[in-house]
Amino acid sequence: MSTVILLRHGKSTANGSGVLAGRSPKVNLDDTGRAQAEKLVERLDGVPLAGLVVSPMLRCKQTVGPLAAARELEKVVEPGLSEVDYGDWTGKELKHLAKEPLWRVVQAHASAAVFPGGEGLAAMQARSVAAVRAHDRRISAEHGDHAVWLLCSHGDVIKSILADALGQHLDAFQRIVVDPASISVVRYTETRPFVMRVNDHGGDLRGIVPPEPKPKRGKKAAPNSDAVVGGTTGR
Repeated sequence: MSTVILLRHGKSTANGSGVLAGRSPKVNLDDTGRAQAEKLVERLDGVPLAGLVVSPMLRCKQTVGPLAAARELEKVVEPGLSEVDYGDWTGKELKHLAKEPLWRVVQAHASAAVFPGGEGLAAMQARSVAAVRAHDRRISAEHGDHAVWLLCSHGDVIKSILADALGQHLDAFQRIVVDPASISVVRYTETRPFVMRVNDHGGDLRGIVPPEPKPKRGKKAAPNSDAVVGGTTGR
């Protein structure tokens, strides 16, 4: 299995507006978001990418646009990584939504939250985790277990993927912070995922690239799913 970079789209015209944009059409990156998209090319310098997978939403496509052009990579659009369908809540002001009884359910019991006219957060997690794992299997089959690839999606979607990777119940996923343009990293193996970064804004990412294993006596080395005992250095 391979390593996936989970990128939240850059700052959009809806971020900070006080409105729940959801799947509203024509939500673009703002000036800050466009700068973040351009900076992504430099941030990922030295990190080989085997693929780009994006949510269908315009702001995600715009975020990976400069990177796709620089690397000459095709953007694979994945509906399973789309924004939450907030249904009747879409386009409404957050200050008013915060007074709804469902708001407390979203905050404390997310697995039971179903948006009127939309989808439930549990259903969102199920389709997003299924999508990321399916693409991970595909990329591993095409490029090997030591491939690195990137997906660009949305805050709640990425938080739900991280919660799954951490073995954390969805009801606790609001404890995870995923800012616009932040990077989180998960390395999948046969027995468990390893969460390598969460909400990273500028760290050196070359360290996430797994080293090529050294085969023993002509045999192909199998990827190791064991955790390091005593910390990452073994000390």
